[in-house]
Amino acid sequence: MEKQPIIETKPMHLPTCLDGPVTLRTLRKWSKANSKWAMLTCYDATTARWMADAGLPTMLVGDTAAEMILGYDSTIHAPLDFLITLTAAVKRGAPNVFVMGDMPFLSYQVDEASAIQNAGRFLTEGTADAVKLEVDGRWVDRFAAICNAGIAAVAHLGSRPQQAKQTGGYTTAGRSAEAAKIIVDDAIAMEQAGASMLLLEAVPEEVSRAVVEATTIPVIGCGAGTSCHGQVVVMQDLAGLTKWQPSFAKPTANVGNEIASVANTWMQNVCASTLGKHPYEMLDGESAKFQA
Repeated sequence: MEKQPIIETKPMHLPTCLDGPVTLRTLRKWSKANSKWAMLTCYDATTARWMADAGLPTMLVGDTAAEMILGYDSTIHAPLDFLITLTAAVKRGAPNVFVMGDMPFLSYQVDEASAIQNAGRFLTEGTADAVKLEVDGRWVDRFAAICNAGIAAVAHLGSRPQQAKQTGGYTTAGRSAEAAKIIVDDAIAMEQAGASMLLLEAVPEEVSRAVVEATTIPVIGCGAGTSCHGQVVVMQDLAGLTKWQPSFAKPTANVGNEIASVANTWMQNVCASTLGKHPYEMLDGESAKFQA
């Protein structure tokens, strides 16, 4: 039988946080080199530490914490102080990772002064590297004010979950030529306003490709196709911890079943009193005195 030729393949370059702190400069370098990089949501220091040990370079402390952590059915229920606290926890767990804090509903819409102050709190109290805002062309001035204050800001375009009440639920964005052009124009406007990065959610591949071609800053996709420089999904979706996942975040593990198994095993051990040797003993001679 004739031997098949051996095809040599070059190892895939995998941008990670293992070589030192990941900064905005790092992400720009990777993006310009077309080296794709990954992002996941994270809400606690322990998970952040494990994901950083795997090399994950970027994390988003998303307002999805309202759903994943607090149990609400919408992202609009994430309190500002709560997200700032979680952001600080994630950064402590993963100090070399680029951590992005998500500005929650009504934390930047009310007025310019509170928007700048709240965004700044993510950096000072939350020790975030950047903040993310769900915006469109109507918010260019507010977004620019935050950037002008010295804050690295990411413009979230396309489908915007905080506005789901206006549309009756989550929707795909940019499906018509007119809607797609608006997203591209908004992306250009946000870069001109000072955006450090862009995030596109639930848009067709053609739209994300056009945004990448029309701008010079890193573009993160969330269900936006492979043209984007970075990709983000909710960690719980990927781990199989949620009852339903979006089509672009199919589970790659079944962590939910593992947690259930751990809980079940603990229940059985407790009921059977099979907890192992008790680790704490009284000092020599003290037990006899105590029981005398």
